[in-house]
Amino acid sequence: MQCTKAYAMIVPPIGAVIVAVILALMSLSLSSCNRQAGQELQKRRKIVAISPQAKAVNITHQYFCQIHAQRHIRVCPQVKGYLAEILVKPGQAVKKGDLMFKVMPSHYQAKLDAMMADAKLAELELNDAKEQNGGKPVSQNELATRETKLAKAKAQVAAVLDLATVEAPFDGIVERLLHPQGSLVEKGETLTTLSDNAQMRVYFHVSEARYLAYMADLKKHQEDLQIELLLSNGKKFDPTGRIAAIDAGFNKETGNIGFRADFPNPAGRLRHGQTGQVLVHMVLRDALVIPQRATFAILHKRYVYVVDNQHVAHQREIVIQHELDDIFVIKSGLDLNDRIVLEGIRLVSDGDRVYDDVKE
Repeated sequence: MQCTKAYAMIVPPIGAVIVAVILALMSLSLSSCNRQAGQELQKRRKIVAISPQAKAVNITHQYFCQIHAQRHIRVCPQVKGYLAEILVKPGQAVKKGDLMFKVMPSHYQAKLDAMMADAKLAELELNDAKEQNGGKPVSQNELATRETKLAKAKAQVAAVLDLATVEAPFDGIVERLLHPQGSLVEKGETLTTLSDNAQMRVYFHVSEARYLAYMADLKKHQEDLQIELLLSNGKKFDPTGRIAAIDAGFNKETGNIGFRADFPNPAGRLRHGQTGQVLVHMVLRDALVIPQRATFAILHKRYVYVVDNQHVAHQREIVIQHELDDIFVIKSGLDLNDRIVLEGIRLVSDGDRVYDDVKE
């Protein structure tokens, strides 16, 4: 009996144990609810929603380019012979028709001397006939025949001399001389090159995606297009240029298409063979933009959380038209009436109810 009484004194009644357990569970449940309420409150404080904006946006694309003269040719003799005279210097500006070289065709020398003698003889005969015609011994037909003979002789001499001289075909800048005076040069061999630098042609290549975007934007914003040239020293060239031509097709190996921009070069600063960067500026008016931090990526696609009228966040895919420093220009997926999560985006899941502060 003594043992039984001792055991009864140690073990509490079963009802008291059940009550204690229930109280403990309630305490845990309340604690969990408090934590959830605190987290929900924390979410509400951090989530901020905004609406997309329509504004003018400056878009700039930069491309490596090569600078060419609008005309750049090889200057060559028309006959084989000795380079008798060089009348130009490297870097010299010449005008159309200026004499640059004289080539003496050795196998034409005797023929040239004979032609010049024939021309002199024809001139003497004509003068003698004119003097005799005063006494009426020579007919008008004979005078005409001798005049024709003289003209033919002079034309033959001029043709040979023309082959022996090299003139500038247009205004330009003479480049390096490739042969010293006295050299034997072949017909068609390059003596120098001549560049017409009054206007420069700047060539660059554009990817297919950029080309499509450019053509789409050009229809709406052609008046806002500006082309600039950035030189290798980091300074911009003045004046600005214009897009003058686009190749007919894409390069199969690179997937790019060639563009050409023309720049006036009144001061002659640009020379054939230079390189630089072409800057293509375009102003997109009423472009729909959002901050980049309001988006997130999943498998190379971009999404935002759009908050509806019932404060429920929905994940939505968007298509980016242009990417700038801190904003995206939206091509599709949003409009001005939407509200998207800006701050607290990591705290939101698709279908969550959010209570946000609207930030304009």
